[in-house]
Amino acid sequence: MKHLALSRLLAFLAAGAALAVLPLAARAGDMPKSGGEITVTGEVLDMACYLDHGAQGEKHADCARKCISSGLPVGIKGADGTVYLLIGEHVPANAELAQYAAKTITVKGKAASRDGINLLENIEIVK
Repeated sequence: MKHLALSRLLAFLAAGAALAVLPLAARAGDMPKSGGEITVTGEVLDMACYLDHGAQGEKHADCARKCISSGLPVGIKGADGTVYLLIGEHVPANAELAQYAAKTITVKGKAASRDGINLLENIEIVK
């Protein structure tokens, strides 16, 4: 049990470090003006495993659901390959998004890019 907790902690720290230094967009000009609302359709990712070892897709769905449910960062990879960190309105969106792990959904939110990290803030799932 301690090994599982330690490995989750290490995955969370790796994801945080990667988010801090890894630009997710090829060029800053790819992002709309900060604060502009955009809609993105793509796969829901657990960012810890995606950034750590590229995990995505249906065979990673169960793990992604567990990681997202446990509070690890959640993102979406759009059809154009751009990855966005997803944030609710000043709260994590994990509880709402965990059920969609590794599935394609559409979200809308305010686009932002900070220090090379793409964000969608105040997200809503488009149904």
